[in-house]
Amino acid sequence: MPNTRRPYLLAALLTAAAVCGGDAVARVFPFGPRHRAVNDLANQFVPFHAHLWDLLRGRADGGLPLDWQAGWGTSFLPDYGTYLSSPFAPLVALLPRGDIEYAVYAITVLKTAAAAAAMTFLLCRLGPATRWWASVLGASYALCGWSLAEGEYNPMWLDGLIAFPLLCLVGEWAREGRRPLLGPLVVAVCWVANFYTAYMATLGAALVLLVRIAVADSATARATVRATTREGLRVLLRAGLTTGIGIALAAPVLVPVLLGSRHAHPGLDREFDPAPAADVLARLLPVTYSFATPAAFVCTAVPLLVGALLFRRDVPGRERRLWAGLCVGVVASMQWGPTHLLWHAFATPNGSPYRQTFVLAGVLVLAAWAGFAHGPPDRRALLGGTAVVLALVAGSLPSPFLTPWALLLTGVGLAAVAGALLLPRRGRYGALAALLVTGTLLGQAAATTAYADRERLARLDDYPPWGAEQERRATALAAADGWPAYRTDPGLPRVAGNDPLLLGGQGAAYYSSHTPAVLTETLTALGGGWTSRGRNLLSLDNPVTDALFGVGARWRDGRLVRAEPLPLVTVRPPGPAPAYGPSPFRNQELLLGSRVYGAPAADGSCPVGTEVFLWAPDVTGTARLGTYETRLLGGRPKRRAALVSLGIARTPGTEPSVPAPGGELACLDHDRLRTALAALRARAATSVRITSGGLTATLPPGTTGTAVVAAPRIAGWRCQNTRAGAYGGLLALDLAPGTTTLTCSFRTPGLRAGLAAGTGGLLLLALRTALAARNGRRARPPAPLSP
Repeated sequence: MPNTRRPYLLAALLTAAAVCGGDAVARVFPFGPRHRAVNDLANQFVPFHAHLWDLLRGRADGGLPLDWQAGWGTSFLPDYGTYLSSPFAPLVALLPRGDIEYAVYAITVLKTAAAAAAMTFLLCRLGPATRWWASVLGASYALCGWSLAEGEYNPMWLDGLIAFPLLCLVGEWAREGRRPLLGPLVVAVCWVANFYTAYMATLGAALVLLVRIAVADSATARATVRATTREGLRVLLRAGLTTGIGIALAAPVLVPVLLGSRHAHPGLDREFDPAPAADVLARLLPVTYSFATPAAFVCTAVPLLVGALLFRRDVPGRERRLWAGLCVGVVASMQWGPTHLLWHAFATPNGSPYRQTFVLAGVLVLAAWAGFAHGPPDRRALLGGTAVVLALVAGSLPSPFLTPWALLLTGVGLAAVAGALLLPRRGRYGALAALLVTGTLLGQAAATTAYADRERLARLDDYPPWGAEQERRATALAAADGWPAYRTDPGLPRVAGNDPLLLGGQGAAYYSSHTPAVLTETLTALGGGWTSRGRNLLSLDNPVTDALFGVGARWRDGRLVRAEPLPLVTVRPPGPAPAYGPSPFRNQELLLGSRVYGAPAADGSCPVGTEVFLWAPDVTGTARLGTYETRLLGGRPKRRAALVSLGIARTPGTEPSVPAPGGELACLDHDRLRTALAALRARAATSVRITSGGLTATLPPGTTGTAVVAAPRIAGWRCQNTRAGAYGGLLALDLAPGTTTLTCSFRTPGLRAGLAAGTGGLLLLALRTALAARNGRRARPPAPLSP
């Protein structure tokens, strides 16, 4: 391998060693008994990657347009663009599906290592210095606190960690007037990989470009102010054009994601509350953890070099002020409400409010390298940098997040790095210096990783990892699968928020940033439960809704239970669509078209032989009927308990025990339900064919009324070449006389506009490339004449 590649490989290896070493110290999967299945990693990323595995292997129900497995049928392209569009994601298909957690972990480590290599490449491109220092600083960026504390369980964000140095490189190409074809393609890949963090990385790269332009202007002594200003504007115009073309190329994915967010159930509106200054300073140190403060830790070598830059006489004053000002400005922008909103696309995020912290880590590393490009700091500058680090530590002392290990590792690291910078740079002293600095990096990063692993498990929601029980359940669901004749619901108890994607089958459970509002509203009206304020929908175990949504097999209490469902397409008599009210029992009857629930007696008991159901959405506790008991977990606005069965009434006068008042009881008559289903089955479709982009149903001759599809009426559906209607939140169409075939197709909202924007971007890219090639030919000197 050529010597020029060694710094990038070294940075990647250091990064992988630190991450894996820290996980091994914490004894976390895959190096110990503690699992990693916390929060969105378990609820979203692992299940979505499992679904991608199924798609790539041809085993999924649906395709890019539609996911027929989760949420009773939802638009999948927005989820793909949010969770799975990274170039690294398809690597999951290289491992068996049962090893999906290993695959996601491997991708996480690989992304972090790639970020280190990308930053190292950028540093080597920006200026000359010792190559192993570029590797250490590149790895320091990839091993920042944000990466170790946040990115490890939000692996889609790590694409932004890679994007920042790549977009800074695109800025360099714009400054030099080079790479007119490659620049927009890099931007497009970054924005497709993860638009959310790519947006933040683009803002950060723009700030870095402004500093680079200003530094270059100050170094050009012979240029006039007007000429340098004009050239700076040309650079910004080239950079803006490059970015615009790149984003346009990514539009076929970005626009559906944007519209998917607009159609989604609204999340929580939060007011930004800036973190105390002492806490912000504490998070610059290793071995600290907090969910609501910026995880700004970088190896102590970085703040030491940035502090030393302030005292270096061999670096032009303007350059020192610009880089220092950029570092301070980014920190200040993270703490001020308006700029906080700018960083987060004008919406305070649910959860961690400092998701742009990786940009700060990158800016600090670039500032450290800016000084190194002029050579190592002298003793005076090194003393000043040490004083700066000690001042930061002193400012962090009041913070409750500060740990003894943080102070110890910072002190040892400061001494080791300062000593390394004082050693001669050749021979065995150079090797000793490299050992001291890389040892500091690996020790601090591994310790921070281990500490974050332990704290996440203690503070965040955790879920069962994939194991023998999940494998048994998935095997049973696969054996029972009869789609599209009927649905197989993975049921309860749930493993994660997207059990249909993880375990198999087709159910109501679904958790995404794009959970459709109509799906949440419909499920809620029918008695469904949810968490995450309505975006994490739970499976609804109820005979009426199972029949209406075609659930013919369901996992319940460790075994598979069969039922006789309706076909996916039924026909209701002519008349108005149901208007839901406050009672889920009455709403189910409206959708069914028959009365099947009875009211309990005055003493709260149900007739013998009926099934007792309780609806208590805001109750947390255990409800009982005789010896049967079930657990409720409610409490709006964060959670809503689902309508639950308390079993069949066996003894007259038995009253259920409910942990709190305020619920509603109803008695389901199964004989009435069978009669109602028989009437609907007589008018249902005789066959249904499902595709990745729609469905076709064959109806009995002479059918009239409203065809109802057991899928939510999300935006994008058309039936019989006209906009589809809704029937109680479900996809529906009033049938014309003589209709025997119903054809419905789904087109992802925004896909047509995205393709148009992408085509425009492609034309602009071709035009710009052609113009650049023509200008290059004009500027090329003519070949010498042959003698």
